Amino acid sequence: MRIGYEQDAKAVVTLIFDREGPVNLIDEAFLDELGACVERIAGDDAVKGVILASAKESFLAGADIDMLFGVTDPALAFQATERFKAILRKLETMGKPVVAALNGTALGGGFEIALACHRRIAVDSKKAQFGFPEVTLGVLPAGGGVTRMVRKFGLQTALPYLVEGTRLNAQEALDAGWIDEVVRDADEMRERARAWIAENPRGAQLWDESGYRIPGGDPRRPAVMSQVLPIAPAMLTQKTHRNYPAPEAILSAAVEGAMVDFETASRIESRYFAKLVTGQIAKNMMTAFWRQLNEIKAGKSRPGDVPKTKTNKVGVLGAGFMGHGIAYVTAAAGIDVVIKDVSLELAEAGKRKIAKLLDDRVSRGKMSDADKEQALGRIRATADTRELADCDLIIEAVFEDRDVKRAVTRETEAVVGVDAIFGSNTSTLPISSLAKESARPKNFVGIHFFSPVHRMPLVEIIRGKETSDAAIAKAFDYVLKIGKTPIVVNDGRGFYTSRVFGTYVSEGMMLLAEGQHPRAIESAGIKTGMAVGPLAVSDEVNLGLVWHIREQTRKDLEAEGKTFTTDPSDATLDFMVNTVKRTGKLQGAGFYEYPEDEPKRLWPDLQKHFPAASTELGQDEMRDRLLFAQALETVRCYEEGVLTSAADANIGSIFGWSFAPYSGGTLQFINGYGLEKFAARARELESKYGERFRVPGLLDKMMNENRTF
Repeated sequence: MRIGYEQDAKAVVTLIFDREGPVNLIDEAFLDELGACVERIAGDDAVKGVILASAKESFLAGADIDMLFGVTDPALAFQATERFKAILRKLETMGKPVVAALNGTALGGGFEIALACHRRIAVDSKKAQFGFPEVTLGVLPAGGGVTRMVRKFGLQTALPYLVEGTRLNAQEALDAGWIDEVVRDADEMRERARAWIAENPRGAQLWDESGYRIPGGDPRRPAVMSQVLPIAPAMLTQKTHRNYPAPEAILSAAVEGAMVDFETASRIESRYFAKLVTGQIAKNMMTAFWRQLNEIKAGKSRPGDVPKTKTNKVGVLGAGFMGHGIAYVTAAAGIDVVIKDVSLELAEAGKRKIAKLLDDRVSRGKMSDADKEQALGRIRATADTRELADCDLIIEAVFEDRDVKRAVTRETEAVVGVDAIFGSNTSTLPISSLAKESARPKNFVGIHFFSPVHRMPLVEIIRGKETSDAAIAKAFDYVLKIGKTPIVVNDGRGFYTSRVFGTYVSEGMMLLAEGQHPRAIESAGIKTGMAVGPLAVSDEVNLGLVWHIREQTRKDLEAEGKTFTTDPSDATLDFMVNTVKRTGKLQGAGFYEYPEDEPKRLWPDLQKHFPAASTELGQDEMRDRLLFAQALETVRCYEEGVLTSAADANIGSIFGWSFAPYSGGTLQFINGYGLEKFAARARELESKYGERFRVPGLLDKMMNENRTF
């Protein structure tokens, strides 16, 4: 049974959601039971009111995403959502007062059920979340969420919540008008629900009352027509670059639905949903953000035979930009930290930067002053290596230089326990080679954070040739504890993320070297779905660092008797770093100018030094080059065993460097494109631009075996 039915002495029925499993989800069986319960209540004149409640910690987490993922027929999708809506419509129009008793999170379809109630009462909890995250999976709220939000709040207020997938906690939802009351606990919630039912014997929605008008007016009102309708589509296009159909569908359903009656608006919403849920973008996003992200967080890449570990104290070597960021997220997660640098002054400077980050959280209401002081109290700044002695995890975050890393490894291992795990935050240097400097290589692992640490959700864990399962498990559990998403890859130069991300940067520099307009290059990058263009991100990473890493790679390969292969991007990099000495944003000059108190702008002399080509490439051609370069390099990483799962590849690309989220990640991009079509297009690019677009043998093999990633 998924729904309990209890009737008290005052003829108030409480429906208690209790699906088997950790959370309540909407599936076909749930709808069968909910429909039967509503029919029973509607047909029983003795029932005076209804309370919807949950036996779980949360109220209702939304629809079963696996069920939605399996829907491929738009007609069936339309029928299913219309069935859900019919149940909710009967619930809100049967004349009996209905209260949603929100003991915890209500998202998506769960919050749509709450909106169909006449009163919403929630327990005060910062953990509980309310809202419509459907847009983040490529669909729209299809249980009347769009229709009811517009009728309750008006177009101008409702649209940002819907198209941005906003989630609010209980107090925020109260302030926004989503919830009517916030109470201390579940007992008070039930008491207030029964009291409200007694005071309001007739249940009806505002939009079903005579004389109702949409707040702010419908789209035919001059103010809406002039202020909302012309601006909203332009703002959406600016944000999505037409890569995401769901926000546009939400806008269309909201505007079209606001011009008709409730039932017609609901059908409009259902038609848009049916098209979205059966489309490729939704399948891509559900694959990445539901199936594969859950796989990763459940530990699919973690050694299964190692018991769960606990990290008690972390030693962070280096208090610079990366080091203090790592110390911050560690302390904020409740773990003690020793942050060590070559001088106490530098270590304490790092701690002061952490204090500023904590102050920012306090100012945004995300942390109390007491919590901030507790987090700061967990951090010990020092220049004395001996203070690392009782750390069970060390994270080295010093400069990307072999000699520096060798020195801190030896110095630290001399004082820590024999079971301590040593993690290097290197972004490119092979872990196996760094582990040669370690007395305990089985305890040596790569723990690659992304910048800025407090904002970036990914951590790449790298297994060296001698890294033990225990070290991988320790790193994995630590990353989950600090609220990040771990992927696990095998060793190789640049590992996975830096290696593939580097192709985006290199391709942008090659386009510049070929004489393509820098603004067109940046536009193509953004239109692929990347957060910023390849030239801008090169400035942010720092061209000097990119040059240093390249030179270190050259030295390493020459030492191994291998040939370093150059490409046109090398000349561009050398020119920027060595000739004009413009190394990036940190120095205030790179591909862009960074004037004080003004937005950045492309360096005007770029076109003088990189004159325009006789042939101007179209945006589609440049977009394909930028996307295919990354996807093909990902296949090579898979082919070489650097990657061992499509989930790590896809989530790593999206969370690591913002690879086109609508595509579902670098390998899902190939799946969605179609392997044969992708290979054919890659061969076209190879014939024009060279070997880097060659189709890897693994891709040919998978096509022959009719497999996908």
